[in-house]
Amino acid sequence: MTLDTFLIYLATVLVFFAHPPGPSQLLFIGGSMQHGLRRALPIMAGDLGANAIQIVIAGFGLTSLIVLSADAFAAIKWAGVGYLLWIGLRMIRDATTPRTLKPVPSRGHLFQRGFMTSAANPYAVVFFAALFPQFIDPTRPVLPQVAILGVTYLIIDGAILLAMGAFAAKLVATFGATVQKWLGIGSGVGLIAAAEAIAMRTSAETAK
Repeated sequence: MTLDTFLIYLATVLVFFAHPPGPSQLLFIGGSMQHGLRRALPIMAGDLGANAIQIVIAGFGLTSLIVLSADAFAAIKWAGVGYLLWIGLRMIRDATTPRTLKPVPSRGHLFQRGFMTSAANPYAVVFFAALFPQFIDPTRPVLPQVAILGVTYLIIDGAILLAMGAFAAKLVATFGATVQKWLGIGSGVGLIAAAEAIAMRTSAETAK
């Protein structure tokens, strides 16, 4: 992989992130508002951990097995829809529950929530498997190139998550509980909308 190719990849990933927050980002934003940026870091760790596993799967070419097993892939997608709906509803409930009544979740629970929300997106492996080959030189060892592309993606993803979480926590610190409540509700609604979009996409693919 040449430097020019890497810079093109870098620009491509940055453009990819120039869109409204996805489910994992919404979850981290919500966690940062409810518990503070530092306390919400396990959510980010879980998200990036799931992404790392998805990158490894894509790098070893296991995507073809997932794609070939249409029934299993559809089941994974519907399970992901259900999980995102559940998390979205919980975020709305948490945002509308008085703070004094909210139990503080453990770091392990927050990590699990971040991991599962990211893992609930079955298209991630396919995305990485489609993205990486565009920037890999087949005349050179493939796995080191996948590692470079994957680590670069995780660093950019982590930096963007930190920026979003810090901004959300700052809003809450500046404007108080009202902003926290409505941003939390908005994040929950966003997760539910993401689940509905995946459900519609899955239904359309199943009907083909």
